[in-house]
Amino acid sequence: MFIATNNAIYAVEDNGNGEPTQIYNGTDHQDSGGNGSHDAMVSLANGQTVLATLSDGTLLFLSEDHEKRIPTGIADPIASLLVVREDPLTLLIGTDEGAHVYRLVGEEGPAERVVAFDELECRKDWYTPWGGPPAVRTLAKTQDGFCYADIHVGSIMRSPDEGISWEPVTPELHKDVHQVATCPADDNRVYANTQNGVYISTDRGHSWENRIEGLPRRYGTAIAVHPTAPDLMIATVQTGPRGGGAWLCRSENGGATWTELNDQLMESTDRIGTGCIAFTSDGTAWAVIGKTLYIGKDRATNWHPFWTASEYDGEYPIQTLAA
Repeated sequence: MFIATNNAIYAVEDNGNGEPTQIYNGTDHQDSGGNGSHDAMVSLANGQTVLATLSDGTLLFLSEDHEKRIPTGIADPIASLLVVREDPLTLLIGTDEGAHVYRLVGEEGPAERVVAFDELECRKDWYTPWGGPPAVRTLAKTQDGFCYADIHVGSIMRSPDEGISWEPVTPELHKDVHQVATCPADDNRVYANTQNGVYISTDRGHSWENRIEGLPRRYGTAIAVHPTAPDLMIATVQTGPRGGGAWLCRSENGGATWTELNDQLMESTDRIGTGCIAFTSDGTAWAVIGKTLYIGKDRATNWHPFWTASEYDGEYPIQTLAA
């Protein structure tokens, strides 16, 4: 697994064996505003390599003993990344400030903007609460080639062919989506955490159920699914868009009921951001709470502090995880 802080990227074993090792030092993997709100980072399947965005639109292809930079040619801030294939390397890249999707095949660049995504009729209805342009906030995929793009704000778009053609999912889903996720063990499932809590689809987004029983708040930020158990999830909710109190929650029955986990955390936090919880390939769960990275063992039932980012004085130095 990989951890991005305000000024570095670290690698750690998926099961939490050993301390994180710094593999990159520098602040150019952040957005130009310096607040980490557009950090995008994704791990390749072998867990030994990570792709991260640099502030100039370049992709950093990084492992413990190798570094390569791929120019994407994308001028807008990059908000999300998805590895569709590893051979040849095929990526989907989602942007902020306009909500476009680019497709990159190979390791040379530049990326090609997906025309079908730009031509979606529903684009005219996308917006942000503050009046700015929308974003492709997160991306997810299934094992058989379906891809999903979370539009903030504008629901989820779906592609059946690895990001070439696109259509919206059903309007039953709340339109203010903060993260979309899938599970390698069930290609039919799609998970969304929204302004109105968690929604689950068991038919690739044709229908949705709002599953919120036990959630202490409705305003959802992040969601992660166990890689081999589609009913086992962790999710985060908070008081509102600016925080004011945040909770880490767990469900083992597909979201039918949720249990709070904050009683296992050594500190409280006002917010838990999208991209700050994860399951690694071995089923270990992770969550960023303030300055501290927590590890969740035993199917995310047993949590304790794992590592504290001490090199930065801010309240939220850890920006995102990539598992």
